[in-house]
Amino acid sequence: MAASGYTPASQVLERHQEFFSDKNVIIAGDIQDSYPLAISAKQVNIHCSQFHTYLRLNNSSRGRQVLFSLLPDTEFYKDMNTLIYYWPKTKSEAQFQLSYLLQNMPKDSDIFIVGENRTGVKSVEALLTDFGTIQKIDSARRCGLYHFHADSRLAFDLSEWWLSYQLTIEDQNIEIKSLPGVFSQKGLDAGSELLLNALLEHADIIKDNVLDVGCGSGILSTVIGKLYPNIELTLSDVSSVAIESSKATLASNQVKAQVVASDVFSHLNDKYHLIISNPPFHDGKETSYIAVNSLIKEAKRHLKPNGHLCLVANSFLPYQTLLDDTFNRVEVIAQTTKFKVYLAYI
Repeated sequence: MAASGYTPASQVLERHQEFFSDKNVIIAGDIQDSYPLAISAKQVNIHCSQFHTYLRLNNSSRGRQVLFSLLPDTEFYKDMNTLIYYWPKTKSEAQFQLSYLLQNMPKDSDIFIVGENRTGVKSVEALLTDFGTIQKIDSARRCGLYHFHADSRLAFDLSEWWLSYQLTIEDQNIEIKSLPGVFSQKGLDAGSELLLNALLEHADIIKDNVLDVGCGSGILSTVIGKLYPNIELTLSDVSSVAIESSKATLASNQVKAQVVASDVFSHLNDKYHLIISNPPFHDGKETSYIAVNSLIKEAKRHLKPNGHLCLVANSFLPYQTLLDDTFNRVEVIAQTTKFKVYLAYI
């Protein structure tokens, strides 16, 4: 992040502050800083699809409406005439979010889309050209800022955005459902598969209650719920699409569980016998260890006596030392050239 404290995308928006001062603005997309609280505008509504972003902005909202949800409700758009959209890390996520935002923005709204060039923001031109007039109005800080004026509203039907695929594990047929922006949306990723197999080989640690941190589309918990129906399951994630995808996956497989929005342990108060995770190590395009460091350091306070933390990580990531410093004993219970599964004992 640059010296001003704002990301390059927000610095580009700052250059055009005069566009917004008399407008009612919705800010959405991949918000990475506090510029939405600082922007000068008549009214500002902020939609967060990430819970940690929502917590940070809502704690110092300065009277601005900050919402965390999959989709904003219709009231959120009332009297608004401008949208600022931060382009996310994947095109499919951008298509999904822009589709529901542009369907609901009032006619003749001004739409501004900003993003770093390396995230592929340029593809917004092809994405929106059939629906109105789009032009690049600034290029700085290795970012592009685009203005779009819609001639017609984009159609949006949530049911059309779901993807699903089937897994067969120990004779159980499992349907995984997911929305754009969820990690490993189209199939079981190699890390989760290694973690899942390792857990099933060490089934003695699966007892009482299990917490799945960074649950994604709910694959790990759904498999555990199908194979061990007496286990009490809690799933958590910061992503609104992950939370809704996990709920859909669980429902599709008739598995009962609690699904919670939480920034690692921020909104989790129970103690668990087992905490499992295939944690992210990226925040946008950057490598970030913040969430995993919190997961490892704080896990002991959320584990029962004789509890375990079991996580999978890329082999090159420096977790062994942190785990050794935090837990009584740590084993690598499965590994490939790319991944390691760690089992830590309290």
